[in-house]
Amino acid sequence: MQLFKHALGIGSLALLFSCVSQPKTEAEPVLENRKEVAYSPEQYVALRSAGTIRIDGNLNDEAWNKAQWTSMFVDIEGEERSQPTFATKAKMLWDDTYFYFAFELEEPHIWATLTERDAVIFRDNDIEIFIDPNGDTHHYYEYEMNAFNTQWDLILTKPYRDPGMHVLDAWTIRGIKSAVKVYGTLNNSKDKDHKWTVEVALPWSDLEEANDHKGIPRADEIWKVNFSRVNWDVDRQKDGTYRKSKSKTTGKTLPEHNWVWSPQGVIAMHQPETWGLVQFSRETAGEVVFKDNGEDQAKWLLRQVYYAQVDYIKKYGKPATQAASLGLSNVLTGDQLSSLRIMTNGKNRWEATMPFSEKEVMVIHWDSKVWKELK
Repeated sequence: MQLFKHALGIGSLALLFSCVSQPKTEAEPVLENRKEVAYSPEQYVALRSAGTIRIDGNLNDEAWNKAQWTSMFVDIEGEERSQPTFATKAKMLWDDTYFYFAFELEEPHIWATLTERDAVIFRDNDIEIFIDPNGDTHHYYEYEMNAFNTQWDLILTKPYRDPGMHVLDAWTIRGIKSAVKVYGTLNNSKDKDHKWTVEVALPWSDLEEANDHKGIPRADEIWKVNFSRVNWDVDRQKDGTYRKSKSKTTGKTLPEHNWVWSPQGVIAMHQPETWGLVQFSRETAGEVVFKDNGEDQAKWLLRQVYYAQVDYIKKYGKPATQAASLGLSNVLTGDQLSSLRIMTNGKNRWEATMPFSEKEVMVIHWDSKVWKELK
C-alpha cells in the first residue's frame, strides 16, 4: 500500500524551528547497518454491544457471544520465544457509556495477595490494559487487576524512555466497573483450578481525557491498545499457600512471564507504538473487516526517524538535520526520503515531517510524540 500519496515538499510547520545545513563531517550515513524492524500489530474490530452487559465476571451475556476472541496471547518479545504456558485471550465491545473488555486466563493455581487499590498489582499474577486513544504515544492509560479484583489505574504523560515523563498515579477512573470469576478456589494450593475470567467497563467520560475529541469514538476510529498478562512461577506449600519460585543457584525470585496480545519485540510494555490496533464499528454482529486508513503505518515510518535520531544524538551529541545522515534507505522509499524534512531548535530538539496526503502531513518530535495535522 502506498502510504504517502504524494512526495511533496513541505514548508515550515512551526516558526520556532529552522532548517540548518549539514556539516560536511556528517554528510555520509552513519547508521547504514540499521535493519528494518518488522511491524505487524494485531488488529481487532470492536463491535457495538447489542444488549446490556452485566459486569459480574461471567462472560455469558448475549452481547459477548457476538464478539470475536482476539488471537491467543504470545510472549512479549514475539512468537520466536517460547509459547506461554497457559492460554489467554480477550474480547472487546462498546456502547454509549463504556468500552468493555473480557478476558479468559487459563490457570491451574490461582492466587493473589494484594488488596489495596493502586498497589503495584504486577507483583501478583495480573491482567493489564494499555490504551492510547489518539495513537500519539503520549498521555496514555494503564489499568491492572489481580484475581482479588484489586485495581491500579494511572496515566502516563510519555513513555519512560522520553524526557519529562510523569506518572499520574493519583488519577482514578471514575465510574469503572470490574469483576472476576474464579473457576476453582483462590489461594488454595492443595487443589487444581481451571481458569479465571475478568470483565472491565471503562467509561468514555474518563477515556476522552487523552483523546482528540470528546465522547464516544467516531465510526471506524482506530485506537492503540494492548494487553499484558504477568504470570509468576510458584511453588505449592504444605500449608496450602503459594510462594514465588526461586532460582536454585542464586536464591532470587525467578523473573515473571510477560504474555501479551500484540508482541512488543522487547520486554517493555511502555512502547505504545508497537501496541495493537482496535477499530470501533457501528455493527453489532458478524465478522467485520478491519479498515486500515494507513495512519498507523505512516506513524511507524516516522518512528524510524525517531529511533535513528536517538542513535545519532548518542554518537554526535546533536540531532541530524538531513535525512541522508540517518541511514534510512532500507526503511523509507526514495520519494519518502526526499519528502522528509528535519528541523532543529536547540541542542537535542528536533521535528520531522512527511506528507501523508495532499492536505495533511505526519509530524514527530524529539520526545517521540507523533500526530497528523493539516499542512
